[in-house]
Order: sequence, then C-alpha cells, then structure tokens
Amino acid sequence: PASPHAPMAAVYPTTAALPTRHPPPSFLRPPSLSWSASITQHRIPLSPRLALSPPPAPNRRSFVVRAAWTRRSRGELDKSPNRKSWKQRTDMYMRPFLLNVFFSKRFVHAKVMHRGTSKVIAVATTNAKDLRTTLPSLIDDNACRTIGRLIAERSMDADVFAMAYEPKKNERIEGKLGIVIDTIKEYGIIFA
Repeated sequence: PASPHAPMAAVYPTTAALPTRHPPPSFLRPPSLSWSASITQHRIPLSPRLALSPPPAPNRRSFVVRAAWTRRSRGELDKSPNRKSWKQRTDMYMRPFLLNVFFSKRFVHAKVMHRGTSKVIAVATTNAKDLRTTLPSLIDDNACRTIGRLIAERSMDADVFAMAYEPKKNERIEGKLGIVIDTIKEYGIIFA
C-alpha cells in the first residue's frame, strides 16, 4: 500500500504508463454504428467468366409485367371473368355524363344521362309536338342539327358542360351521328 505522503504519480499512473490499446482490424470494425453494419460482409470475387456472361433469357411465363392498372393478363381474366377492369370501375366517376343517340326510321332521339344515378339530364327528340309540326323532315341532317342544338342548350341549363359518347362495337361517328355530336360541340359542350 502506498503511504499517504507518496507522490501522486505513484498512486495514479499517467496515460503514458498505461498499456496501449490497438484498434481492431478493419475487417472487424463496422463502417457505421447501425445494426446492419455490425454484420460482417463477405465479398466473394467473381471469376471473369461469370462476370461477363450475359443474363439468362427470361422465361416467357414469368416475364409478364403485372404493374399495369388498366390491363389484366389473360390468366387473371380467366380466374375472375366478372371482375371489372380499372377503367370500368373508375370511368363512371371520371366521365359521369353520357350521351345516348338513337335513330329510328321516323325520328331522332337523344338524351344525356348521369351514369352514377341514372338520372336523365336533358332530352330532345324530333317526335316532340313542337318539332313535329315545324320541321319539314324529322330524320334529315337539319333535324339532327336541331337535336344537337337542343341537347347542348338543355345540358348547359342543367350546368352540364362536358359529356362523353361511347360508340357501340363497329360503330363509326359519321353521317347523322357525326352531325349531332359536331353540333353539340359547336354550342360549347366539351367531349371527353
């Protein structure tokens, strides 16, 4: 035991007297203090033959891109044929007002409908009493222009300024149908 009058250096040795600690080797020392960095990483060098070889050709079945929202693969369609696609599910909300035009042998009918509620917003037909007596022909181009003008005016009165028309399969927008739609566009309705 040291005497109470012993020099201070004898009781408390300086840092020079302490044994020196060497830092651990670099392969044991993690680069950061995170948990994942404390796990040792084994790096195996690739042989030149493996590093330069091209990637294997993908299998045809495993190469299907499944990130598209609007299209489903054929296999998915076979599993659930009644499930609607993304467009079918959202189209009613993106384009809520739909134009329907019907041409009979004697008259031209048109209406604008709200898809979500099936409420009819505007209707025009050449079979109406005032048009039947004033128009010379109820199915010619002039009658189609009249129907387009009436639909546009009545839609704007109901605060509808944009609508959509979905043609049936193999239906072309030309002739009388084209005249009705073009007249509606001329009067300020936007077709989406």
